[in-house]
Amino acid sequence: MAEKRNTWQKDAVSHALTEAKGFVSAQQLFLVLKQHGSTISLATVYRALTELVATGKADTLQSKEGEALYRDCSADHHHHLVCRKCGLTLEIEAQEAESWASKVAKENGFSEVSHTIEIFGICKTCSS
Repeated sequence: MAEKRNTWQKDAVSHALTEAKGFVSAQQLFLVLKQHGSTISLATVYRALTELVATGKADTLQSKEGEALYRDCSADHHHHLVCRKCGLTLEIEAQEAESWASKVAKENGFSEVSHTIEIFGICKTCSS
């Protein structure tokens, strides 16, 4: 599949995502962009986010309400520790989880396995 061209809209969404704290919804990014005078449409924000996720430039997860949330992300495989109150998100490594996922997949005859791990809790600042 040919890589899609870069557009000012995708650049704007990518920049807004980089500036966001933790995971945010497409609607939140859309409002931030509008507040800064952008003429971008909500549909374009969704398309840009979908492409950023597909190319590994953003992570996505589903909130407990079922809404897709997005975050600027490093390209290396990692997991997240997410504060349920403020949205603070930390990238974490979990070697034990990697071993466990591979073992369970192999025991059940699965190949080409991938996984994501999101750990939710309350950060130290919000706990105070």
